[in-house]
Amino acid sequence: MTEIEITKLREECGVFGIYGHPEASKLTYLGLYALQHRGQESCGIVASDGVELRLERKMGHVSEAFDQPALDRLRGASSIGHVRYSTAGEVSINEAQPFLVTCQHGQIAVCHNGNLPFAREERLRLEREGAIFSSTSDTEVVLHGVARSRASVREAIPEVLRETEGAFSMLFLTPNELIAIRDSRGFRPLALGRLGDAWVVASETCAFDLIDAQYVRDVEPGEMIVIDRDGLRSSHPLPSQPHSMCLFEHVYFARPDSLVYGRSINESRHKMGRRLAVEQPADADIVVPVPDSGVAASIGYAAESGLSFRFGLVRNHYVGRTFIEPRQSIRSFGVRIKLNPVRDLINGKRIVLIDDSIVRGTTSKKIVQMVREAGAKEIHVRISCPPTISPCYYGVDTPNKSDLIAANKSVEEIRKFIEADSLGYLSLEGMIAASGVSPDASCVACWNGRYPTRITREAETYWEREHESVTAES
Repeated sequence: MTEIEITKLREECGVFGIYGHPEASKLTYLGLYALQHRGQESCGIVASDGVELRLERKMGHVSEAFDQPALDRLRGASSIGHVRYSTAGEVSINEAQPFLVTCQHGQIAVCHNGNLPFAREERLRLEREGAIFSSTSDTEVVLHGVARSRASVREAIPEVLRETEGAFSMLFLTPNELIAIRDSRGFRPLALGRLGDAWVVASETCAFDLIDAQYVRDVEPGEMIVIDRDGLRSSHPLPSQPHSMCLFEHVYFARPDSLVYGRSINESRHKMGRRLAVEQPADADIVVPVPDSGVAASIGYAAESGLSFRFGLVRNHYVGRTFIEPRQSIRSFGVRIKLNPVRDLINGKRIVLIDDSIVRGTTSKKIVQMVREAGAKEIHVRISCPPTISPCYYGVDTPNKSDLIAANKSVEEIRKFIEADSLGYLSLEGMIAASGVSPDASCVACWNGRYPTRITREAETYWEREHESVTAES
């Protein structure tokens, strides 16, 4: 894994489902292709022909995992799919979703975007009672609960999730119905769309655009949608909670061409850049984004400040997860393989370098060094969100607090570490205002350390242990 990959926050997963279309699995494939940015470790599709569920799961990218024969095996008019990054658990085919089981209710498949901090406690209880797990995923704990329930599947799902605190946008598929449910706080996004007579659900609306589906609305926090041959039915079976929608979706995770929480991601990032220019101005010549996530904010910053916008860094979009490094060490190799400066734009210029976040700080330091070696006269780093000071327990792959540079250093100390001429962050208030999401409906725990739900020490310890192993392996 490259150095630049492990020093950026990573999204957790993406889900896609469709009911009532003869090419359901192929459209699910395309939907997952559009959501590839949300997870690149593994992917999977389950399809139903009304009698039987069939599953295909593979490691790697969607385009590499599914060929025509695989999609031909996934027959039927309903389907769900998943792309995965691990925020907890191992990295193997056993962890790939959707999960498919056969139980007293028949066949049930599930895929999940989010994280359940208390799943570890419930898993230990189930294991003591003799339950057998095929993965380390928190999602499988929910599936065990549904399988054990005496109620019907559509009754058992909210029954189990009412006892589960955390973040979940989940899709369930049986031979005859597709069920979508979102946690009461609305941590993770989930959108509802229409394609002719078919219904579609997805983590982001960019998945609708690729298949010509129309965005209808968001699945509401606490809402469960059941789709079968009789149509769509909505209910709110989960206890009402204050909304806590993750704002990192607007800062970094979601694609700029998506609507998330009913709002344009591109517009949010553009406004963040404008606010950043007002709050953190710089006496400079040009504005340069760290591609790709810094582009929209950089355009906003340039427009507000009157400075010229330039693509002074070029990103290599064809970098794989592994590569061969020469024996002779190349300085900052992990960064250089992904980014390269345009020297004639940078040389002799005072640069405003815009990025979405600083996590550990090591990548930012290498980028600043690379831009300075390209001849930049001054480098003023500007970040389109506040300092990240706390790990996320709701489905975002953040390091332990000890590895978050802003949790352990002041802004001035970070500036010195990354060797920039100046460093400025967007304020929490400015970021929230730019997103358009109500402050009372936002989760900003990674920036202020105030979690919307209780986090047990056992959950914290498990998280730290998992991320220590990931860091060691990387």
